[in-house]
Amino acid sequence: MEGAPGLFKRCIAECIGTALLILIGPGTAAFNGIITASNNETTTLADIGVISFAFAIVVMAMIYSIGKLTGCHINPAVTIALASTGHFPWREVPSYLIAQCLGGVIGAIGIVVVLGTDGVLLGNLGATVLAPTTGYIQGIAIEAIAAFILMFVIMGIAVDSRAPKEWGGLVIGLTVGGIIMMTAGPTGASFNPARTFGPYLVNSVLGGNIKWIEFPIYVIGPLIGAITAAFTYRIIASSRQLPLSNETSHKEVVK
Repeated sequence: MEGAPGLFKRCIAECIGTALLILIGPGTAAFNGIITASNNETTTLADIGVISFAFAIVVMAMIYSIGKLTGCHINPAVTIALASTGHFPWREVPSYLIAQCLGGVIGAIGIVVVLGTDGVLLGNLGATVLAPTTGYIQGIAIEAIAAFILMFVIMGIAVDSRAPKEWGGLVIGLTVGGIIMMTAGPTGASFNPARTFGPYLVNSVLGGNIKWIEFPIYVIGPLIGAITAAFTYRIIASSRQLPLSNETSHKEVVK
């Protein structure tokens, strides 16, 4: 990509993009948690719909804002999946992952700034948790399915050279929203290790209630799902060569 910024600048953009994702997505979930706890109510499907819409909006905004600069991965599972299929250079993966996780932490701190201690004590900073009826292996499977759907769509709309790229932000954003509507109940719908890591870390530092034993679910599941989806799409589309890593490393988009 002509005039693409250097790795350091792209990492700053990835950090900002992930931070805004966490601020608006989990931030909306935390605000809903405050409202329901204060009114002694339970979360409804309508509440989940609002949270899903918030995620969809911020994902679309980030894709159209920084997608042309960094690919707008804002998700370690997406970065690793793209690298696994040769669409992103492995040498840049560690820098992207650090930037994304740092962005997750900054975004979680931003939720505290906006919502105060209630965001931690009542809203749990929108942290993802397993439902009481969801088992550990089931949680991994659900997160893998969610990441598979997201990554498969990314491969089709953002990586494949035949795709109408101008629709990428809208399609991926709405996909993220739809996935959250489906999986928020059993796992909290992360399918993004950085999205879970930020609220977990800040919550723990500020005395929130976090089950770190569940954290591997939100790493293993998304990695399995995203990598599987990337290879699956590559096999399906193998009759036509997809763009190579140097050409696409700053063009992909996502959550």
